[in-house]
Amino acid sequence: MSSTDYQSGREALGGRLRELRAGAGLQGKELAERLGWQRSKVSRLELGKQTATASDLEAWALALDAPGEVADLHSRLRGLDSQQRSWRRQLARGHRAVQDRYVVEYRRTSTVRGYEATVIPGLFQTPDYARHLILLNAELMQSPRDTDEAVNARMRRQEVLYEGDKTFRILVWEGALHALIGPAEVMAGQLDRLIGLPQISLGIVPLGAPLTLSPKHGFWIFDEEQVVVETINTELTLESTEDITLYGRAWDRLEESAVHGQQARRLTGRARASLDLN
Repeated sequence: MSSTDYQSGREALGGRLRELRAGAGLQGKELAERLGWQRSKVSRLELGKQTATASDLEAWALALDAPGEVADLHSRLRGLDSQQRSWRRQLARGHRAVQDRYVVEYRRTSTVRGYEATVIPGLFQTPDYARHLILLNAELMQSPRDTDEAVNARMRRQEVLYEGDKTFRILVWEGALHALIGPAEVMAGQLDRLIGLPQISLGIVPLGAPLTLSPKHGFWIFDEEQVVVETINTELTLESTEDITLYGRAWDRLEESAVHGQQARRLTGRARASLDLN
């Protein structure tokens, strides 16, 4: 997370602490006396000039006879630990370093739940599809071109698909099957790859399926311990219990609308048949 975002979050937490104190009808000095703290500590926490610890927040709530606020305060504190990485900074020397990091991440993960709304997931990409996607991204971000190295690293990531101790449950919005990343021949090869995947749980969310959640953006849940979300300019890593639970619930709702097996292959085949290969 950038220093500005972190400070904004810390100030927001301080504002909530101040609201709770004022709501209890206490002055800062009175609360400090109850807690056995220096008055300056209460002030620093409320102004966002000091980061509270989990025990600080619990003591604060209990001193105000508001134990029901502890969970919310802890959640706000964990939110400060969310990591936000700028793509511009990550790609300053090219794309390979990012791909290498993903290789490590997937190798140390046992269970992955993922969802993509606009592209075929990197785990399933052909080299040609990956190459066009990386080139498009490099042009957008105006980053150095290390395309061959980045593609090779992305292909190394796919080795985890054949490791027997891992579980992959992946969902793809049907629109991604029709998004032309490169020429029709590239898309044809990519869709053939999807149809011939090894025994992996791949679900397609059909365009006409009843939904209990809009498709939104892609996200990946690793071992139910962290969620990675990619936007145009940043990569977010979320680790709070609340965030992981929320994204898990979103994945479950999308999975309810997905089709698998032969039905998924039929949708993929239909997308391939729609390509103009002449």
